[in-house]
Amino acid sequence: MRKNMETLRPMKNKIKIFRAMHDLTQEHLAQAIGVNRQTILAIEKEKYIPSLNLAFKISRYFEVNIEEVFIFDEKTPTITQT
Repeated sequence: MRKNMETLRPMKNKIKIFRAMHDLTQEHLAQAIGVNRQTILAIEKEKYIPSLNLAFKISRYFEVNIEEVFIFDEKTPTITQT
């Protein structure tokens, strides 16, 4: 079951696209919003789902609505821990 858990990614994002549009490195974005570069990398690779607070910080940095950066795929089942 662990393998299936790793493939279910209900949250997609366009951070890499927005960084390219603004000519930003992962490091620059990370410093601007107060996280480390590895956090930005993990979010971009969809290995880490950011907190709502962090998602808003990222979208506000780019001056767009949160839905323009983050896409929630309602069709992908989410895993709950019991």
